[in-house]
Amino acid sequence: MHAHGTEVAKMKKLIALYFFGLALASPAMSGDVAGHRDGVFIHITHGTDDPHRLLMALKMATLMAEGQKDVLVYFDIDAVKVLAADAPDISHPTFPSAHEQLHHLGEAGVRVRACPACLKAAGIDPKDLLKGVAIANGEEFFSFTRGRILTLDY
Repeated sequence: MHAHGTEVAKMKKLIALYFFGLALASPAMSGDVAGHRDGVFIHITHGTDDPHRLLMALKMATLMAEGQKDVLVYFDIDAVKVLAADAPDISHPTFPSAHEQLHHLGEAGVRVRACPACLKAAGIDPKDLLKGVAIANGEEFFSFTRGRILTLDY
């Protein structure tokens, strides 16, 4: 009886592992539900005060978009100052400049959004933003992708 019980336990474990493997390989687990891609929400709070952080965030947005993810880049706090059309370009070794990366993101169809309250606090009129930058809309945070949403904060 003991040998039979051990065999049954092994079979149960194999069956459980099989179904676990199926679950991991399923579209729902991979973010590809009915052709829907996962999305990446990149939250940027720094600008000229931390060029490395800013440019790394933009680089991650580019990499994620190239990796076929839906991407939304949200600027608030001090980062909104970078989005003014007359803002100086920001650079840091080993990264393309902020203007270059923002231009590339726009060409790739990545949504770049600015916090309206932070723009007001910084004295920036929304009409003075770089081409392709729009005011953030809270509802868009939930609808820019139909898959899962991963958030990266910089």
